[in-house]
Amino acid sequence: MVWNIKSRTDAPEVPAVASEPVTAVADQAASKNPALDPGYHAVSVQRRRFSFLIPARLVVVSLILFAIALCSATWAITMGDYPLSLGQVINALAGTGEKFQLLVVREWRLPVAIAAVVFGALLGIGGAIFQSITRNPLGSPDVIGFDAGSYTAVVLVILVLGNTHYWSIAFAAIVGGIITAFTRYAPAWRKGVQGFRLIIVGIGVSAMLSSINAYLITRADVEDAMVVGFWSAGSINRVTWQSLLPSLVIAAVIIVAAIVLARSLRFMEMGDDVATTLGVKTNSTRLALIVVGVATSALVTAAAGPISFIALVAPQLARRLTKTPGVSLVAAAAMGSALLSCAHLLSLIISSFYRTIPVGLLTVSIGGCYMIWLLLRETRRQYRTGTIR
Repeated sequence: MVWNIKSRTDAPEVPAVASEPVTAVADQAASKNPALDPGYHAVSVQRRRFSFLIPARLVVVSLILFAIALCSATWAITMGDYPLSLGQVINALAGTGEKFQLLVVREWRLPVAIAAVVFGALLGIGGAIFQSITRNPLGSPDVIGFDAGSYTAVVLVILVLGNTHYWSIAFAAIVGGIITAFTRYAPAWRKGVQGFRLIIVGIGVSAMLSSINAYLITRADVEDAMVVGFWSAGSINRVTWQSLLPSLVIAAVIIVAAIVLARSLRFMEMGDDVATTLGVKTNSTRLALIVVGVATSALVTAAAGPISFIALVAPQLARRLTKTPGVSLVAAAAMGSALLSCAHLLSLIISSFYRTIPVGLLTVSIGGCYMIWLLLRETRRQYRTGTIR
């Protein structure tokens, strides 16, 4: 190597090397070293104004779950006191069946099937939002206690005001859930909402509201108490077009809001500091996400009563199937639809040889077993890591 020394500050002369295009060098390096696997296969969509990646596994799993939900809902339409075949259901949906079959399918059973799919998706979205905010698999509206606030508001409207109109119950459920969310948002506040503190405060307030509900029911008339008790079991069998159509409109607004906030939610999963660096206003975004999450559970509570544990189970099961680093709103919605549709179908199967069981009781039974398993798994993990001694 020859050094061309002109002064003490001159740099050594680099020998001439045949220049190669950068792409050729990259291709040669790629041929020698295999490409790194990022952990999932994704489809890249690039446009002039935007670009994003679509995980292939997420899309496939979500489509399969939605297909399971639709198949379960269709199968549920064929069951009941007046059984129908699949062909009769298809003809009735197309408007070519008999008049009584049209009445049974299109007026009585179709709203319930649609409610199972849509309400399950809403519960899955609400659970995914709160589990992402709290960064805890136990962070769902039913565990935190937002459902208890909606339930208390509805109990007050039915027992104290004596109003059983759908819009009154729906308005009371949404307002009660939002008020409960703000009452828990303030005590859990310390330089931003801490997930564990929000869950603990929520459990305490939920226990207090449950005692108030029990007191109001014991002091009410027998007929009113029976109405509240039947509503609190959580059943979608009483959903009609009159109550479903406004719920679908509100659900569309909630889903659009969740889609708009999904990108900021993904940034906030990496921490408030990183999200702030990326331009996310964490406090206002978190508040908007809480309102959207509360609205999902409040809308379902108003239309069908409290249906527990779908919001708890759906996001985590979807995450395990999709193998994504965070909780996906789309996968959680698909899993929620599949779970609630299958639970509704199971309740109809049980009613064919025993008696009618509200779908809320089935979700509580299944979700309770899942919650026990989740608590045991977390306890074992903390013992292995030395967190609990």
